[in-house]
Amino acid sequence: MKDKKYKEKYSKKVNKKPIKDKKKADKKWVLIISIISFIISLTFSFVGETVIPNAHIAISIILIFSFIGLGILFDMVGVAVTVADISTFNSMATKKVKGAKLGVKFIKNAARVSSFCNDVIGDICGIISGSTGVSIALVVSSKFNISLLLVTLLITAFVAALTIGGKALGKSFAINNCNTILYNFVRLLSIFYRKK
Repeated sequence: MKDKKYKEKYSKKVNKKPIKDKKKADKKWVLIISIISFIISLTFSFVGETVIPNAHIAISIILIFSFIGLGILFDMVGVAVTVADISTFNSMATKKVKGAKLGVKFIKNAARVSSFCNDVIGDICGIISGSTGVSIALVVSSKFNISLLLVTLLITAFVAALTIGGKALGKSFAINNCNTILYNFVRLLSIFYRKK
């Protein structure tokens, strides 16, 4: 009976510090991701609000497709990192394949990487492509003298359909090709990433 009480007391003491450290790390991560989200959203919004209204309709359409494509791409990376096989990247890391160590690091922090790719980049691209669509609708409506409501509804529906359909296809592709997608992504990032 005494042994059981001692074990319970001892295990509580041992587990308190990691829980506190994890909570502290989680709070720090939330703060960092919020600041990054704010900066990226501000930058994308600035581009969307300043470039689109003054740009040619063709450039505006290219920008909206770029935002949608970027959102789909990062959504695929977010899915790929959660299902990628760590043993494959560990094996590549032992052979000193470029980007493999970063791949291992990403897989070990899959929840954070996925949150950044899907929630930060993916959602911001979705929001910005929506607001860019409204800006395009204003230009189209005034240029061709068409009902603003009709053009806005059509463009917004098109953007939503393209984003949702693209992400659905992207998720399926990312699950089936997770290691390849993650490898190509980390290989590209390894050009800019420096080991601390």
